[in-house]
Amino acid sequence: MNIGLKIDVDTFRGTRLGVLPIVRALDEAGVRGSFFFSVGPDNMGRHLWRLIKPQFFLKMLHSGGASLYGYDILLRGTFWPGSLIGKAFGDIIRQTAASGHEVGLHAWDHHAWQMRMEKGGADFQTRQLLQGSATLEQILGRQPDCSAAPGWKCNDATLLAKSKFPFRYNSDVRGTSIFRPLLNGQPLAQPQIPTTLPTYDEVIGRNGLTNANYNAWLLDQLKPDAFNVLTIHAEVEGISCNALFREFLAEVLRRGWKVLPLGALLPADLTTLPTGRVVPFTQPGREGWIAAQA
Repeated sequence: MNIGLKIDVDTFRGTRLGVLPIVRALDEAGVRGSFFFSVGPDNMGRHLWRLIKPQFFLKMLHSGGASLYGYDILLRGTFWPGSLIGKAFGDIIRQTAASGHEVGLHAWDHHAWQMRMEKGGADFQTRQLLQGSATLEQILGRQPDCSAAPGWKCNDATLLAKSKFPFRYNSDVRGTSIFRPLLNGQPLAQPQIPTTLPTYDEVIGRNGLTNANYNAWLLDQLKPDAFNVLTIHAEVEGISCNALFREFLAEVLRRGWKVLPLGALLPADLTTLPTGRVVPFTQPGREGWIAAQA
């Protein structure tokens, strides 16, 4: 069984403390994953106002948000300008790529994308993608060839904006299989590789799930006859839950399953892929809408 591994890096803290522990775990296991970096200002602390929303407050309560993510994440960019992640940690991004992992663009400003991508449309999204791609190109010496939208916030404007970039694939949505998204009824060249499994923060503290039984539950979600893509976060599995992730990885490999970067899941002939629309979807444990394969 193949498992696609996607690692989202959202924040200054996640890049500084969480990326290299995941890189080391994967390197020691002899497997590779796909890292998607936020490279612009870390303004994630501006999400703090969302605590007045019951759904977001309950998510933070269930997941133990403050201890899980750290107070520097929860306050970053709230009382002072957000730090530029790529400028501070270009060496970490280069080290990740040098270890043989796929490196793609997550965001320029993760918070801005989540808050403004709908209203801003393709123009706003294109500017964000241009800034993020240019920064990653300066760091890596080449243009990024894959991307993943922050918070799975993707719509037709996103598909249009990304179609102008040299991305081999995007991983912007939840779903069940690789597909070519339809825009105005026409299939785009860039395939979508969706996340198929819930993330740690969406399920922990719910329905009796704790760190003690999380890995057993997650292993049960992986199906040999299904397409499996797991998204982890540098802020979670790279820091407070790194030991938990290492145990999961060891068990996956003990069972003889393969962990692969997302690009390795693509077929040789993309025209054979099914097509489908990208639509809004409500994911239990996550506030607001996310994008999904229809």
